[in-house]
Amino acid sequence: MVTEITEGVKVSVEAIYQPEYSNPENEHFMFAYRITIENVGEYSVQLLSRHWYIFDSNGTHREVEGEGVVGQQPIIAPGEQYEYVSGCNLKSDMGSMQGSYKMLREMDGALFDVTIPKFHLMPDHKLN
Repeated sequence: MVTEITEGVKVSVEAIYQPEYSNPENEHFMFAYRITIENVGEYSVQLLSRHWYIFDSNGTHREVEGEGVVGQQPIIAPGEQYEYVSGCNLKSDMGSMQGSYKMLREMDGALFDVTIPKFHLMPDHKLN
């Protein structure tokens, strides 16, 4: 698990290879990732959008942007957390993701970016 704190927002990520949804013969490798967003700051924040950079070990990369996460734009009060699970497919069995969330601080309407730390997408057997 990797973790990073930006402006009072702690983002932790854990990635899991999904062999049951993968098809290596057809260059299809599926990964799930669980993200926990914890407000360790003093003011409520709302997650407005996401921006991902996805890197595949075959040399390709892509960017994904969109509103919210898994169809939601959660408001996270101080001391609370929001968790979700999503997925990513690659054409090889190794890669990485990183990115940012656009957040709104409710107290004053300020917009700011929160870093999603770089995490690796890799089957467990590759770690040995």
